[in-house]
Amino acid sequence: MSQPTSEDEKPPTATTESSVVKMETHEYPSNQMRIVIMGSLYLAIFLVTLCSFQLLMGKVYKYYPTKPLLLGGIVLFEVGSAVCGAAPSSKAFIVGRAVAGLGASGMFSGIMVVLFHTIPLQQRPIYQGLFGAVFAIASVVGPVVGGTFTDKVTWRWCFYINLPIGAVSLIVTTLILHMPNQKLEPRATTFLGKVQQLDPIGNLAFFPGIICLILALQWGGTKYAWDNGRIIALFIICGVFVSIFIGIQIWKGEAATVPPRIVKQRSIAASLWFGFWNGASMMVVTYYLPIWFQAIKGVDAINSGLMLLPTILSVVVSSMSSGFAISKIGYYTPFFIISSVMMPIGGGLLSTLTPETGHSKWIGYQIIFGLGLGFGSQQPLNVIQTVLDRPDIAVGSALVMFIRFLGSSIFLPVAQNIFLSHLVSKVASNIPDIDPSEVANAGATDLKTLVSAGDLKTLLSDYNDAIMVVFYLVAGTSAATVFGSALVEWRSLKARAKSDQAAARPVQADPDAKQEAVAEP
Repeated sequence: MSQPTSEDEKPPTATTESSVVKMETHEYPSNQMRIVIMGSLYLAIFLVTLCSFQLLMGKVYKYYPTKPLLLGGIVLFEVGSAVCGAAPSSKAFIVGRAVAGLGASGMFSGIMVVLFHTIPLQQRPIYQGLFGAVFAIASVVGPVVGGTFTDKVTWRWCFYINLPIGAVSLIVTTLILHMPNQKLEPRATTFLGKVQQLDPIGNLAFFPGIICLILALQWGGTKYAWDNGRIIALFIICGVFVSIFIGIQIWKGEAATVPPRIVKQRSIAASLWFGFWNGASMMVVTYYLPIWFQAIKGVDAINSGLMLLPTILSVVVSSMSSGFAISKIGYYTPFFIISSVMMPIGGGLLSTLTPETGHSKWIGYQIIFGLGLGFGSQQPLNVIQTVLDRPDIAVGSALVMFIRFLGSSIFLPVAQNIFLSHLVSKVASNIPDIDPSEVANAGATDLKTLVSAGDLKTLLSDYNDAIMVVFYLVAGTSAATVFGSALVEWRSLKARAKSDQAAARPVQADPDAKQEAVAEP
């Protein structure tokens, strides 16, 4: 049974109103102001630390043992989750999200490095596919479970649930993961030398640049208008610091956080481009499609998650099948191309949804998009494993993960602003008797309470049209991946695996050659 929650038990949320609700200890905004939860300050804080530290973690994994770093990432994520769950105020909650994001950055980089050191190259696509499948499943199960906790118990359990799961991960990793033969790059002998190896100057320029970018995208059009001086200043500061970071990377060369030669490699650059747009498309669809189900089809949050299953199951099937196929045939390029064909088609079809659309269409459209998404989502990591040498794997993997999260971080707020601007415009034109801000601030399941029965059909049509504009964006971001797919080289993973095996095999001296050498004067 649903339990009543006190004001303190309401989740800390952000508002989409231009005037910001001030949040102090034990004071949280109403649930009516949660139209775009993932566009809130709290997601921004998590993304800030996740993205900011992702490249640094790639550098750290290059010089230090993987297992303790991975365990440290899990511990930090657990600590952050515990702080969020027990947070007595918004400030404490923000601290918890920041710590959790830092831990997540270490976990994502660590998982990729573990795969490199424990799985033979030819079998890695299989495990990359499994990783993609698990990530897809979690993308649906997480919101459903979180919504259930929020409705039935308390939002705090959205974070407390991480504690037992993380504890199991810690125990399993501690007992099972062994990497005795891990090869690391030589570390400096002095403390100052060790710090310099991690490119502190570059990272000090990178951190504020990414922080300003994410905050500008999260706040622009919601907390502040796009032409507000704060938003403009954030973008300018971001541009300055990112330019400084790029200059430092070029100046430092091989000692940089991201050596320029890695990004200049054709397949790496192409896969980064692909991953950026692929990640953006995935995040927008998996966020706005459930909103469409709730607002237009009138289902609750749990059922909207279940109605997203065609997308997720398609991702699982295509991600795993592509992994097995690449392991067999040795080439990943065909799956880049297939993904770049299917995703725009699926995104375009999703943009044709109407309030009258039946099950067969919204299920079929999801399958097309999901298959395309799954075929391509893990391929940039396969490129990293095939093209780069051992010392660069950690940095390359971190770069791929960073770019993917960056695409999501940029385009979810973009989609949010497109949706809200079109919704407000439509409602203002078609239903003049209602304040458009009331619709924007209402939850997707509360639309029926805002208007009379006579205006409800118009409101649902306007809401549907606003979401369809977002799916136009998805079709465009999906189509942009084609430039990456077209430029990825046709390199054989099998050939690379054989060359690595040959290089690792000890060279045996030819006894005849040895005798001849001795006989020579």
